[in-house]
Amino acid sequence: MTSYRGTFLGKKSEYTELYDNSLLFPISRTLKRNELGMSANTPVFGHDVWNAYEISWLRSDGRPEVSMAEIIYSAQSEFIIESKSLKLYLNSFNGTVFTSPQHVKDTIQKDMSDKLNTDVQVKLIPLETKVTYMTPPGVSIDDFYSNAVENKKLAAIEGTRVFKEKLFTNLLKSNCPVTMQPDWGTLMLTYSGNKINYASLLNYIISLRGLNEFHEQCIEKIYMDIYHTCKPEYLEVYARYTRRGGVDINPYRCSEKSEAPLNYRVQRQ
Repeated sequence: MTSYRGTFLGKKSEYTELYDNSLLFPISRTLKRNELGMSANTPVFGHDVWNAYEISWLRSDGRPEVSMAEIIYSAQSEFIIESKSLKLYLNSFNGTVFTSPQHVKDTIQKDMSDKLNTDVQVKLIPLETKVTYMTPPGVSIDDFYSNAVENKKLAAIEGTRVFKEKLFTNLLKSNCPVTMQPDWGTLMLTYSGNKINYASLLNYIISLRGLNEFHEQCIEKIYMDIYHTCKPEYLEVYARYTRRGGVDINPYRCSEKSEAPLNYRVQRQ
């Protein structure tokens, strides 16, 4: 099992309200990707899309400001940010004076870019911004559950082909690898190639309810399992996880280079 000794996970936290960028803790993607058989030649691209709902700082006159933020960085980065460390880092803004929202944005962008050694996009979102909730596109597979033996394993249907079929399920669940707290999400899949058996896909997703991995690692496992087993010609996997501690994490993986996905909320977000 991977050791997270030296991280903030699973430990009692000391909360500070004075700016401290040393709280950000990067974790290498390499170990888990090696376990999944991912290499430089594996066609996996994408982004990690974060939404932070609890950002506050002080104006120069001492009055607090509040905002939300969208944070996006490439899945090609060497590191991910440990989610609890991001929460502690953002909490350190609470008692700190910033000259403007732009100052806050630039600070988060620089600190995260430095830690991840990649470009990070940050957008502050005012609280009055209208929120759009969307039902995922495509076919819900949630009613295709089957306990038949032939549907226990992920499988494609030879000879029946589809082009960019869109599927989704609201039954995604995994667990934090250290605290074991549950992580809930909606999984969206777009693919081309032999048609995937809906019951086998749903049963596979349900089988991950005991998986203890970070959000990004869980989605890369799903991507690689579908990639190896069903051999699609095109594959796109996007998860919208519910928030925990004022942050939600939404990994997107694609077999082709692409722009960051649309950052809309599903109902549980």
